[in-house]
Amino acid sequence: MTTRLLLLALKDTYAHTHHGERPAVASAHELLEAAGPAPAGVHVTPVDVMAEPSWDISPTTMLALARRVRGALLDDGYHGVVVAHGPDTLEESAYLADLLAGPAAERGPIIFTGGQRRLDDPDADAPGNLADALTAAAEPGLTGAGVLVCAAGELHTARLATLVDADRVALFGSGQTGPLGQVIGAKVELLNPVPPRPPAVSGDPEPDVALITTYPGMEPGLLNAAVDAGARGVVLAGTGAGNIPVGLFSTVSELVGWDIPVVVASRSGTGPAALTDLPPGIGLSAGIGAIGARGLSPVKARVALMAALGGGGVDAVRDWFARL
Repeated sequence: MTTRLLLLALKDTYAHTHHGERPAVASAHELLEAAGPAPAGVHVTPVDVMAEPSWDISPTTMLALARRVRGALLDDGYHGVVVAHGPDTLEESAYLADLLAGPAAERGPIIFTGGQRRLDDPDADAPGNLADALTAAAEPGLTGAGVLVCAAGELHTARLATLVDADRVALFGSGQTGPLGQVIGAKVELLNPVPPRPPAVSGDPEPDVALITTYPGMEPGLLNAAVDAGARGVVLAGTGAGNIPVGLFSTVSELVGWDIPVVVASRSGTGPAALTDLPPGIGLSAGIGAIGARGLSPVKARVALMAALGGGGVDAVRDWFARL
């Protein structure tokens, strides 16, 4: 049986080349050629995806990409999908695709990858990353693992994958948990258990979610300004285990009363505990209606809130995050 994989290539830094003085961008087919022969018994269909550069990608493009990935597995009969994506916002696109994958995750692996260096750089990293991603996408044992990020021979879950270095080829990390697995030649080795799948998402994600970093002396009017500009939800990047300045409390309470969810994440790594389960004196914003990010980084919490808002307002979001 032939394993059919779909390669969706967003043209970004990793695909840039120079032919003499003329800049160019490699096609999905050319990227596939640069990666070398596909694994034995695997047929790859390369498709170019029109999109903004990853540093300027829109939520609309992210959502369309997630739907394309889902449809490839559920409707088009592919056994796995690889997405070649610029590194800047790869973790956000990958996590949105993971949250929206639903039953598609049980049909085959979904692997996001990319690279930091131009394709014609003598030390280009994208070809090796793409070769590893194709190997991972053809591995039946990764079916059900959801969206994974592949770079520098490592596989990271979409929930934990974080761009940790924008200069070196070891782009992504998973914090203290470490990678889910690694690709060694033609084999995939799991290093950690496959995590449980996120709760199902209902309705279309809400793209208008603001992400605001808190700081000492922050004026609460910044939250109102975001809502006045159209935000249907707000993520606050707080400090420690999930703290925000007390001066924001009354405004957060007002927003929650207007059915605008406010999620508190942390600028530092935290565990998945709810705000209400933190020790006394920590996570006090839970008392005025804020919702804890359950260990998600601020950028992942924004993606999660976008997805959760498809199911309704504050109560629906609170219930969804409680199961995350």
